Amino acid sequence: MLRPALLCAAITAVLLGTGPAAAAAPGDEDARWALDAVNAAAAWKVSKGAGVTVALLGGGQPDASLPGLSGRIELGPDLTGAAIGDDTVPPGDDATALASAIAGSGRGGGTPGIAPEARVLSVPVARSPSGGPGPAEPQDSPIARGIRYATGRGVKVICLPVPAYAVDRVERDAISFALSRGVVVVAAVGDAGRSPYARENGTSYWAFPAGYPGVVGVAAADRKGAKTAGSSDNLSVLVAAPGDRVPVTLAGGRRGAVSGTGVASALVAGAIALIKAKYPNLPPELVSRALTATSRPRPSAGYDDKVGFGVIDAAAALRKAAELTEYGRTSSMRDDSVQDDAHFGRGPVAEGPARPGPDPVRLWIYGIAVALGIGGFCTAAVALRRR
Repeated sequence: MLRPALLCAAITAVLLGTGPAAAAAPGDEDARWALDAVNAAAAWKVSKGAGVTVALLGGGQPDASLPGLSGRIELGPDLTGAAIGDDTVPPGDDATALASAIAGSGRGGGTPGIAPEARVLSVPVARSPSGGPGPAEPQDSPIARGIRYATGRGVKVICLPVPAYAVDRVERDAISFALSRGVVVVAAVGDAGRSPYARENGTSYWAFPAGYPGVVGVAAADRKGAKTAGSSDNLSVLVAAPGDRVPVTLAGGRRGAVSGTGVASALVAGAIALIKAKYPNLPPELVSRALTATSRPRPSAGYDDKVGFGVIDAAAALRKAAELTEYGRTSSMRDDSVQDDAHFGRGPVAEGPARPGPDPVRLWIYGIAVALGIGGFCTAAVALRRR
């Protein structure tokens, strides 16, 4: 259940992730730095995400009329309750920025996304700050409903850029359902790196859904591959992606730059779309392995709670995914060809262990006890008969 306090935290996370840095447009020399940081151009030689739909479960709806997003945005239902009696939700900068980071084509002066041929299913699950007060507290989490809805629509990737700071069993079960259907779930780890708690304790509060098992938790990195000051740091971080003034397209076609773990999670979701387009049957756990095995620069200890295994490399992850797919196919073929009587070595096959039988010592004890009992009974019967 997404309680009102958690909704406020989620809204704050959205604003920290995309709002404040969206005012100024980047210069032409900076327009592609985030894509270059994740090696997108090399990945596009293999895959551009065609045939894959990424579900964006955030706040508001993207501007689907933009040339760079036209024809590839599907607007799902508003699950926040803010549009009761009104099916139209005005496009917002947050959702438009994230959608362009995932699947922007670059047409019409817009910024290209990491998966320029993918599609985006937008499902609002967090209340926009301007949405006003909504209905009474729901009995089901909007995030959980959005996950189930997106999974039922056949998406391959779910992006959750809006974190909350509490565990919700309904959401956890919905994520388990999505993972069991082969859907990769990506979530922002939150933007609480500057919070008083983080400054005092050297770590941040865990954010969910990033903290649930099986979810790809994403931190925000700067141009040097280090964690941004605002990005949360804890063990829910699996990988990192650019999250410091990332060039995007905003509502109305304006160009801007956004920061935070929200846009970083969108870039990772787009990179996974490239993998799923090329290897649609690769399960979520192997997709995660492809990302973590190829991220760079890898921390000195191999992993840390700031950037996880490092900043993703889309091209290297695609190559690793190919290896994992071939490994799984070869292993399956080998398993089918193994005979039941096959064994190592040239010697005779050892006999299996003997089936355990009755304990002879106990049988003797039971037999003697029964004999003594019968004997005693007969003696007593004879004695009574003589009397």
